[in-house]
Amino acid sequence: MIEIRFHGRGGQGAAMASSIMADAIFRMGKEVQSFPMFGVERRGAPVASFIRIDDKPIWVRCEVYEPDHVVVLDPTLIQAVDVTSGLSKGGILLVNSDLPPEELKIKGDYKIITFDGNGVAVEFGLGSKAQPIANTVMMGAFAKAFGEIDIDKLYECIMDAFPSHLAKKNADAAKRAYELAPTPD
Repeated sequence: MIEIRFHGRGGQGAAMASSIMADAIFRMGKEVQSFPMFGVERRGAPVASFIRIDDKPIWVRCEVYEPDHVVVLDPTLIQAVDVTSGLSKGGILLVNSDLPPEELKIKGDYKIITFDGNGVAVEFGLGSKAQPIANTVMMGAFAKAFGEIDIDKLYECIMDAFPSHLAKKNADAAKRAYELAPTPD
């Protein structure tokens, strides 16, 4: 089983991102589970969302405590929450940041990848310059880094999940992130 944890702030779309990504994985023929965890439940508060992937039915029904991979939508969470808690050795830590990984000062035996999701979100008009919404962008970047999510399925799921006036720019932003994102060394 592969377990993924998303970290974001209320209103950034972490729960929606994991749900859409789970739909894409399901459409690829895998068993999948996706669910959010909310704390204070207010805009800006830290939230987490989880995905489990397997080839056989998934019976476990709890939070993901030892993720194989972690996606961080807001780099300020690194100071507020232990986003690497339980992260598997050799796993991917993908952070929405324009800084190089070494400047985040995160230590651990995992692959740290930074990707300027906010820059791509602004380019596609997702949110505003002051508050870009990069959830779909980071889905595309994670699909590339992870290497096991079909970008065309993800594109299709984004198109299905958003209202028509937002669908194409979100899907195109995810595809652009997929094209630009680095892969782990």
